[in-house]
Amino acid sequence: MRLRPEIAALPAYRQGRPAPADGYKLSSNENPFPPLPGVAAAVAATANEINRYPDATALALREKLAERFDVSVDEVIVGAGSVSLLAQFIAAAAGPGDEVVYSWRSFEAYPGLVTVSGATSVQVSNRDDHGHDLDAMADAVTERTRVAIVCSPNNPTGMIVTADEFEAFMARVPDDVLVLLDEAYIEFVRTEPTGPGASVDGRRMLDRYSNLVILRTFSKAYGLAGLRVGYAIGPVPILDAARSTAIPLSVTAASAAAALASLEPEAERELLARVETIAGRRKALRAALLEQGWPVPEAHGNFVWLPTGDRTVEVAERLFDAGLVTRAFPPEGIRVSVGEPESVETLLRILGELVPASQEGHPA
Repeated sequence: MRLRPEIAALPAYRQGRPAPADGYKLSSNENPFPPLPGVAAAVAATANEINRYPDATALALREKLAERFDVSVDEVIVGAGSVSLLAQFIAAAAGPGDEVVYSWRSFEAYPGLVTVSGATSVQVSNRDDHGHDLDAMADAVTERTRVAIVCSPNNPTGMIVTADEFEAFMARVPDDVLVLLDEAYIEFVRTEPTGPGASVDGRRMLDRYSNLVILRTFSKAYGLAGLRVGYAIGPVPILDAARSTAIPLSVTAASAAAALASLEPEAERELLARVETIAGRRKALRAALLEQGWPVPEAHGNFVWLPTGDRTVEVAERLFDAGLVTRAFPPEGIRVSVGEPESVETLLRILGELVPASQEGHPA
């Protein structure tokens, strides 16, 4: 059988191991809270029509999002999670001989999506503080560059790109290079909305750049990871190209119904209150880890990054033995989702026993 050699060599996406019966899954950045009753009811109501195809355009959801972002319906596209949309945009803009620039380490799906498109990845090392080096990324843009991906907050390191940094980057990127701003975790950001150090917010940039698309998801803050629904907002010609690369009917009626129910005012207030709880838990967790001596970078998603280096496998296995499934990226570090309070207690107990001798008593 003749297969593309680069695809045959491409490792499949690796989902985190299942948690033990009495353990906690902290490997996939899932929301630890159960679905709201109203959201679950909206999903259940679609069960009697599963013999029918869903609305291929998810029009009702697009209309709701268009109203929220003050854009036209055609400036919104809905997909089976933001990663599905990333694949569509990359396929629409880049192919063999083209390049896609992104920071590394960042979202682990980026290299595979680029390879599948036939394009070449150009990975730009993170700064020493684990954030994007946008100056170096701009330097890496060439005549072959078709797409640049910026992830804020960055998965898995948790660092944000500031609004000032992003604007300086956009000023250097040619107008014919598609910039994808991946904001899967933006709801967890707690910086001031404006001023020095403020995180980039794509919705504030939409009317300023003709080559910018922002991507968001209902998987994290809204707790719909199991239903796979995300969205992107940007210029109509770019979105139309992405629509042409989509797998038809990939957004189910249940997914669209759950997302719409989640945007109802009462449900959204409760969901965002849960986000506030997770953000507070994250802040306390990072402070405790710093106190132990772990050099944990700033955390702006629903997870923290442990730069464990050569000890990554050892530390991940010790945590697994204690009932905590985390996401290890040897030989760089471990991403740990902010989960239930009991999981945080166990995490701190085990990591307190594993602080590197060079770091113990020396908070970052």
